[in-house]
This record gives sequence, C-alpha cells and structure tokens, in this order.
Amino acid sequence: MNDSTTTLPWLVVRQDDNGNRYRVGRYATRAEAQKIVDRLDADGPKRLYWVENIGQNGKNGGG
Repeated sequence: MNDSTTTLPWLVVRQDDNGNRYRVGRYATRAEAQKIVDRLDADGPKRLYWVENIGQNGKNGGG
C-alpha cells in the first residue's frame, strides 16, 4: 500500500451516459468525499456520482 492510499482512501467516481467511469478526486474522509458528491449532484446536467473506499492493494473496500 502506498502513502496516498493510506491518507486519501476515499474516491469520488463519476459514470457517464455510456457507462465510462472516471475518478473525480481522492479524499481523506468519507464525509469530505460525500460533500463533493452532493455538490456535483446539485450542479448542471444529471450525472451519476458516488463514493468508494480504496482497500489494501488498491482494491475497492466498499463504501
């Protein structure tokens, strides 16, 4: 596990209309990441955003 995974384990992910997924940012806490999701959900055209947790070895640890 690298230092960035340890200190910024929460991801905000966006999925477009074609099913492509993009990492929007990494955050130290779930609450911080959720604030970003809430703000993005309120802006402009509807997109799908969610929070994920990076587990050990870069695998999704649930969220």
